[in-house]
Amino acid sequence: MHLPGEREAKPLWLWSSATGINTAHLDRIWRTFLRRFDLEHTFRLLKGTLGWTAPQFRAPDTADLWTWLIIVAHTQLRLARPLAADLRRPWERPLPTAKLTPARVRRGFRNIRAKVLTPARVPKPSRPGPGRPAGSKNRRPAPHHDVGKTVKREPTLQAHLAARS
Repeated sequence: MHLPGEREAKPLWLWSSATGINTAHLDRIWRTFLRRFDLEHTFRLLKGTLGWTAPQFRAPDTADLWTWLIIVAHTQLRLARPLAADLRRPWERPLPTAKLTPARVRRGFRNIRAKVLTPARVPKPSRPGPGRPAGSKNRRPAPHHDVGKTVKREPTLQAHLAARS
């Protein structure tokens, strides 16, 4: 392990409750501990930038689908690294294309979409749909119903008094 600057690493003690650990298992625990930084930042990206925990779903199945969608988005950002330009903020150091973070790729994703071909067909020209030809008149108008009274009722007392005066 390399530390920045000319200094010695302090001893680091890891504890595990497992008993009977062999050397290979101990080595795996150590490597997992070293990768925790990457995992923590991946979850931070998934939660904050990609909105993993933002929506509140009523059904667990919907939450599972949303999780898979976020994983696909993260994978897409990782795969788009070679196509992305490094759009960095003023305080960030430049990175080579192979080491761009998903957040930096996301910043430039708008420019990537313009370069990449789409599997969709070219949009059709704007014209009326097949349901009704352009300029045709309505041959069967919808039925209209009177909004007023349908039953003739006897006039009220006030109507009688008004008619007499």
